[in-house]
Amino acid sequence: MTDAAIVTQKLTRRFGNLIAVDGVDLTVAAGQFFGFLGPNGAGKSTTIKMLTGLLAPSSGRAELLGLDFAAHPVEVKRQIGVVPEGMGLFERLTGAEYLQFVGRMYGLDRPTTQRRSEELLDFMQLSDRPKTLIADYSHGMQKKLALAAAVIHGPRILFLDEPFEGVDALAAGALKALLGRMTERGVTIFLTSHVLEIVERLCSHVAIIDKGRLVAQGSLEELRAGVAGEEGSKTTLEQIFLSIVGQDGGQRPQLEELSWLM
Repeated sequence: MTDAAIVTQKLTRRFGNLIAVDGVDLTVAAGQFFGFLGPNGAGKSTTIKMLTGLLAPSSGRAELLGLDFAAHPVEVKRQIGVVPEGMGLFERLTGAEYLQFVGRMYGLDRPTTQRRSEELLDFMQLSDRPKTLIADYSHGMQKKLALAAAVIHGPRILFLDEPFEGVDALAAGALKALLGRMTERGVTIFLTSHVLEIVERLCSHVAIIDKGRLVAQGSLEELRAGVAGEEGSKTTLEQIFLSIVGQDGGQRPQLEELSWLM
């Protein structure tokens, strides 16, 4: 059996009276391309923040690469990469300066940092504007740079929170190519995205969270087996998602009440 890269036990996060993540038990095998789905406000980003050390759990535990995160935070962080939804780039640096800074922070020596920075900038098609500040990058360019920074140290787990949001087709193609190479090398990728077609195309396994609780987890084929589709057609991830979280029926009455749009 493949070793687990991520294991959570009753992972919970409260904000006052709000329970944003409620007792999540999650298992992600090493080398999986794993999709983590849910409606807005379901607890996806909060879960990622706990799995990457940006938020401490209110209760429960998370184990990454066989290490308890609470007991070994620095050792775990050295082996993971993160592209958060807000990116948080240092915009007064150039792309090369930023990658060199990140590489050194991860403990890479200067020659290795320099070499990897140049390779990543070339691969992401960002090397043709060496003096351009990150503040002057397009949104897609910033996404590519954020991913480059997340992988420069060779992480064993990569967390991606909405990596394709606001990214054009060319930039998305470069990101997908890099992610494909990483999974071929055995890297575990944990992806959240509202673009279900992308998740269905890239991910082999999926978990769905709704109102802070994990409501489904398994391979795409296992989830399809639990949802009846039209006879003779393959059940899509969108159909699975809507069936499980109940958003399909929940939205239509509201739209029908907007008579002024009719």
